[in-house]
Amino acid sequence: MEKPYIVDQKFEKESILVLGEYEHCVFKNCSFESADFKNFQFVDCTFESCNISLVKLSGAALQKVHFKDCKMQGLRFEACNPFLFEVSFDTCVLNLSSFYQIKGKKTTFDSCALHEVDFTEADFSEASFDDCDLAGALFDQTNVSKADFRTAFNYVIHPSLNQIKKAKFSQDGLAGLLQGFDISIS
Repeated sequence: MEKPYIVDQKFEKESILVLGEYEHCVFKNCSFESADFKNFQFVDCTFESCNISLVKLSGAALQKVHFKDCKMQGLRFEACNPFLFEVSFDTCVLNLSSFYQIKGKKTTFDSCALHEVDFTEADFSEASFDDCDLAGALFDQTNVSKADFRTAFNYVIHPSLNQIKKAKFSQDGLAGLLQGFDISIS
């Protein structure tokens, strides 16, 4: 059975979606908490003021998908289809989510809560973490070369365990780069 192709639709206050391919769609004030998006396809879509915490993303395609003002806790983005994976986040809560081994080059995170998010072995080179709270976020063998952390805060990134060449940091954030060296900064 072929999946339905849904284009240029607006979904408001929905809690159930039919398995399909969604293109140029807008999802506003929807609650999909704990839903199963296995093998769904979202292309050029926007999720605004939605709760998509704990959604299962196995095989889901996220291609040029923008999330704004969304609650997105506990998501495992590594379960997504990696083909043309491209997402951006604006004022979202992504706490306890995982981007393990994700290729997220040039991803933008704007004013997001990223507490205890796992970026292990991921490529977020040239990404922007503008005004993001990265308390407890895990960077291990992560490529953040040319990424912008100048307005991010609460991060700990060990330079010897990650690729940080030409990444941008503010003076206030330097403590987060030096924490693993057991030195005193005053």
